[in-house]
Amino acid sequence: MKLVVFDCDGTIVDSQAGIVLSMVHAFTALQMPPPTREATLSVVGLSLPEVFAVLAPDVDRATRTELAERYKMAFRELKHDPNDSEVLFPNAKETIAQLAARDDHLLGIATGKSRRGIDRLFDREGWHGSFATIQTADDHPSKPHPSMLQRAILETDATPAATVMIGDTSYDMAMARSAGVAAIGVAWGYHTVADLEGAGAHVIVERFEDLPQAIADVLALESSAA
Repeated sequence: MKLVVFDCDGTIVDSQAGIVLSMVHAFTALQMPPPTREATLSVVGLSLPEVFAVLAPDVDRATRTELAERYKMAFRELKHDPNDSEVLFPNAKETIAQLAARDDHLLGIATGKSRRGIDRLFDREGWHGSFATIQTADDHPSKPHPSMLQRAILETDATPAATVMIGDTSYDMAMARSAGVAAIGVAWGYHTVADLEGAGAHVIVERFEDLPQAIADVLALESSAA
């Protein structure tokens, strides 16, 4: 049985606008200069404590905790905005449905999002029956620590050689490498192709619909190497 694990933000969901606006709100609410758009997008994929350790390294822990709370409040408020721009990337829904329908694949999630955020997305898309394992920032150290993937493999009785991680950031690729699983980078997310390659991506895909073949190719290589 093959285990295909997806990151969420930047890989399945295009949440760029909401993330940037929420970050600006968090910093300005505390009368602090907000980070640049580029700086904000560079830390997508980390858990919130790690995000603010990177973006606000010179403030104390209490202030970083308050920034995280302000960010979460702003992000939740955006969910009620009819102009919310958090949408699936092109062909994400169709490709996930195709993979979920296969009897030799299990799907998983490993994300810096909260479980609440994943539940909200799954409610909207009808995905609660499509993913066999869901690992979130609520229960694990931040990426690139391999804990999320290790737990996903344990829960599904998979093996590292039969597992692939799909993500848009260098943290996803480094996590995959640390867990000993194949790493597929997607070119439409928050980190550059060069970043993904530098972090150890086995292959980069340009379109969501290219993923099934890429998954087959990298897992065939991992199987032959094992």
